[in-house]
Amino acid sequence: MSLGDVMQNRLKMLRKSHGYTQVSLQMQTGIEQALLSKFENGERTPPTETLVRLAEFYNVSIDYILCRTDNPEINR
Repeated sequence: MSLGDVMQNRLKMLRKSHGYTQVSLQMQTGIEQALLSKFENGERTPPTETLVRLAEFYNVSIDYILCRTDNPEINR
């Protein structure tokens, strides 16, 4: 499993663990549902601005989203 695969799984896990659909996450963050789907399916890599937005929204570090750590609070 590549880092991209793990990141995709982490993005999907974060969304589902917070009880959001892709559409409801779009409504909360302003990130288009089609892009969220592509990030979760590994078709696109989120740009830095989007990673920052998602990290702030979920209250986790970017390193956690990128699977550089399993601790969501490191470097937040």
